[in-house]
Amino acid sequence: MHELSLAQNLISQVLNLAREHQAKKVLRVSVEIGPFSGVVVDSFRFGYEVLSQEHGETRGSVLEIREPEQSFRCFSCGHVFNGKKMGDPCPDCKEGTLVAWGGDDIILLSVEME
Repeated sequence: MHELSLAQNLISQVLNLAREHQAKKVLRVSVEIGPFSGVVVDSFRFGYEVLSQEHGETRGSVLEIREPEQSFRCFSCGHVFNGKKMGDPCPDCKEGTLVAWGGDDIILLSVEME
């Protein structure tokens, strides 16, 4: 389960930020998980909730996860758009060859600390 190691890496990053800013407590962590990242969001959340309890600074912190809409790029005309499925045609040129566009990352958006 790679979600556990991803959650551990996030907590390490958050702890480093807390130390850098001399914060005693992390209240909220917001991340964006792309639809093509291969991350099982529920497993990632579970890993964070369990592992965050091991550190005083992150214990009790809230993890907010944003999941953006999937985006595709038309191979024929280059148009980038949201919300279609691989089998659907491009809304501009009506061709059917689409490729996944972005959305394969995990981004730390914000950390609320005190």
